[in-house]
Amino acid sequence: MTAYHRPIDLDDALALLAEQPLTLAAGCTDLFPATKARALPGPILDITAISTLRGIAQTDAGWRIGAATTWTDILRTDLPAAFDGLKLAAREVGSVQIQNAGTIAGNLCTASPAGDGIPCLMTLDAMVELQSNKGTRTLALQDFITGARRITLQPGELITSIHIPETSAKGDATFLKLGARKYLIISIAMVAARIETDGDTIQSAAISVGACSAVAARLTALEQHLQGQRLATAAHIVTHDLIAPHLSPIDDIRADAAYRITAATELTRRALRTLAETGERRAA
Repeated sequence: MTAYHRPIDLDDALALLAEQPLTLAAGCTDLFPATKARALPGPILDITAISTLRGIAQTDAGWRIGAATTWTDILRTDLPAAFDGLKLAAREVGSVQIQNAGTIAGNLCTASPAGDGIPCLMTLDAMVELQSNKGTRTLALQDFITGARRITLQPGELITSIHIPETSAKGDATFLKLGARKYLIISIAMVAARIETDGDTIQSAAISVGACSAVAARLTALEQHLQGQRLATAAHIVTHDLIAPHLSPIDDIRADAAYRITAATELTRRALRTLAETGERRAA
């Protein structure tokens, strides 16, 4: 019989992890499809009863999102406009049933190139808190996810939370994705954008593209070009040459590499137009 552990205290969970390798279980929306067995293999550590791992709270340094926070939790929480992109992504994560069960940390640990939450969290300069019974360490999200299905989680560690610095919880944000149909799809390309403005002038930009590289990528060259530009006309600045060098798309059954770059370029333009319309409505 497979051992099944469901502690209510984080320290107890970390002690169990220190003793032996365990399969971590939370929403299980990716974990169950990944096995061909009728039950999860190996000893299981279910973290869903640890209350400190779930919920969203504002801190002195910014915002903390517990590792076991679900996509539905994110949708129902009153958050600054900078999180609007993350909320839009939450609506795109599978079905409503998946959103009710799936967790934000699970989305990161799966490390899919097409993970909906990852580009949005990158535009928020998210930091990942990792904890074991030996201590706590914090990594930038881009350092935590190192490749397709690859993360820097060490033996005995689990994600306890995601932190958004206060300096990044500003501005307006949006998220767009392209797929073969509206819902329940793996993206061909996706774009998250967060813009801070002074009037109509862009003070800072954070733009990330997913499903076009092994890991979602920040478009740093474009971000720099957008600084000081008018938001109303910013979409005209977006070119293939500012986007393509940051991406390394593959050819697969959904799209070829060239189409993915074209799609990412157009989605970026549309994201900037959407944010310009948001700014105009606010100013009206």
